[in-house]
Amino acid sequence: MTARPPPGLGLAWSGARGVLAGSLVLLFVLPLVALVTYPNLGQILHAANDPGVQASFAFTLLASGLALGVSLLFGIPLGHLLARRSFPGKSVVESAVALPVVVPHLIAGLALFLLFAPSTVLGHAADSLGVPVFGTIWGVILVMVYVSAPYTVLASELSFRAVDPRLMESARSLGATPAHAARTVALPLALRGIVAGALLTWARSVSEIGGFLILAYTVYPSGPYQGPVTSPISVYIFNVYQINLADAAAIASLFVLLAFALFLAVRLVERWGRLPWRAGELPL
Repeated sequence: MTARPPPGLGLAWSGARGVLAGSLVLLFVLPLVALVTYPNLGQILHAANDPGVQASFAFTLLASGLALGVSLLFGIPLGHLLARRSFPGKSVVESAVALPVVVPHLIAGLALFLLFAPSTVLGHAADSLGVPVFGTIWGVILVMVYVSAPYTVLASELSFRAVDPRLMESARSLGATPAHAARTVALPLALRGIVAGALLTWARSVSEIGGFLILAYTVYPSGPYQGPVTSPISVYIFNVYQINLADAAAIASLFVLLAFALFLAVRLVERWGRLPWRAGELPL
């Protein structure tokens, strides 16, 4: 016979859980509230209408969108490979994939600088191909992919690993090729995890700063970006912060509100049943 817990234990646990969970939520929310309420509405509107801020936002959205596309293009197949195949050195590959997540920003930028310096083979090749890394959108995309693609790979790997292998075997028994089974069975079932990984990948891309300070502190028109000379939004805010705290807070508030609107939109679309999974299943 199972002993019943003391009468007040369940209530105490519920109270402790509420305090602990609420404390963490407050830690997430209060700094952003302090940020958004520091500038007045006029300063935020002025920042929104500033051509320099608009150029930086537009550039950051363009670069992060391209970086996300590259991360998905290469990250999903790698995640599927790690989830479904065993091969010599797999643990080394998995560790290498996860390493950029914990590497400090400046170290990532320094490593990429040493790899793509103009005097190196890769740096010379990039210049010869018309995709120079330093001070261009290509350098920004490179940094973004390096620091953010692991989220796509790891989310894809976990999602594909959660797919029941028997479903894949059933598809194969009905004549589907491995590629067709992966595309029509595994990918739809893993999609919600991949979407969560994509959102984290985008968020990590736009929040980067250390690598930009080394490779692309100032960005000049090149490739798909033909706008004015600008900087990624994190660098732009950092530069303004050194001059005027209120203006930096106003620009940062715009960015926070944009990011919040994006994540809220995903949640609302999910709740309305417009995504290929049930409400509440997105692991984000």
